[in-house]
Amino acid sequence: MASMLDIGRYATAQATRVVWYLGHRALARRIGHEVAPRPPRPPGAPRRPAPSFNELLVDVAALFRRDGDNVAAGLYPVPDDGDGGWPDRMRRLRVFLADVGPARARRAGAGRTDVAALPGAGGLPDYYLHDFHFQDGGYLTEASARLYDTQVETLFLGAANAMRRQALVPLVRHFAHVDQRRARLLDIGCGTGRFLHLARQALPAIEAVGVDLSGAYLGEAARLLGPRRGVQLIEAPGEALPLGDRSIDAATAIFVFHELPAEIRRLVAAEAARVLKPGAPFVLVDSLQTGDRPDWDGILDGFGRSFNEPYYRSYLEDDLEECFADAGLALTASWQAFLAKVMVFANRY
Repeated sequence: MASMLDIGRYATAQATRVVWYLGHRALARRIGHEVAPRPPRPPGAPRRPAPSFNELLVDVAALFRRDGDNVAAGLYPVPDDGDGGWPDRMRRLRVFLADVGPARARRAGAGRTDVAALPGAGGLPDYYLHDFHFQDGGYLTEASARLYDTQVETLFLGAANAMRRQALVPLVRHFAHVDQRRARLLDIGCGTGRFLHLARQALPAIEAVGVDLSGAYLGEAARLLGPRRGVQLIEAPGEALPLGDRSIDAATAIFVFHELPAEIRRLVAAEAARVLKPGAPFVLVDSLQTGDRPDWDGILDGFGRSFNEPYYRSYLEDDLEECFADAGLALTASWQAFLAKVMVFANRY
């Protein structure tokens, strides 16, 4: 159980983060660019209900109450979000603000990079060769990797890590009955390593394996995670994991599935089932889907266009339970966390 001092530290740190990233949004607006602009609706498209900004803030507060309750219950320690000291935060803020104007131009169609022509693009799957989020170079450049976490936290009002931490709840409960020193946790599409950073705080003895297609993002993950023993980062696609059958004790995919075509989602689910041990959990954290919160469906409508997510529309309508069931993974729990949903599956084989 956490002490009152720990709970106070948690509340202070997370409140500061929210204010910090709300400040990013305000500064971006001041220099002429909305962080989450509203794109024009297609002609004849119905206007679906969406939450107000105040309603979003109320829901963020509920997420942090749940996160704080998990800390108070001792499920995971007061988190180190990986933000570094204030010099690091100021440096990232300057990088973020310097990209505001160019990002606006890219959204308008000017200065966009042909990702397929970049060094390192050869051999990567076609579905990956997009400038996701209108990033300069998509996910293939170091500049994109340096910007990613700041942009995502700004978009989600400082709550992105709190949503990621929801995946720790079933993992910690599962590994309470397992010798962590002999266990392996796989994060598919680990990106800059933020979730692995959080997971190693909650499960310090576990061997963590992160797989991603971007060498640049894996480089950023290596900087965040440092020279820790028991962390392995692998450049590979989630649909062709270079891991042995039944070699993994638990796996996660955090904000990855909405960036995959429907057929690749199914291949990734099948690969997860192949490498997981019988009964092992797979935890998915990703965007809400259509109908999860009907009064919020409108906020999902523009996301794919605002942030250049070519597969987001198909994700919104996909039957994820069926996707994983076809791979042999049975849904055991599901809940919502602000703009995310958490789904926990167990390997039946």
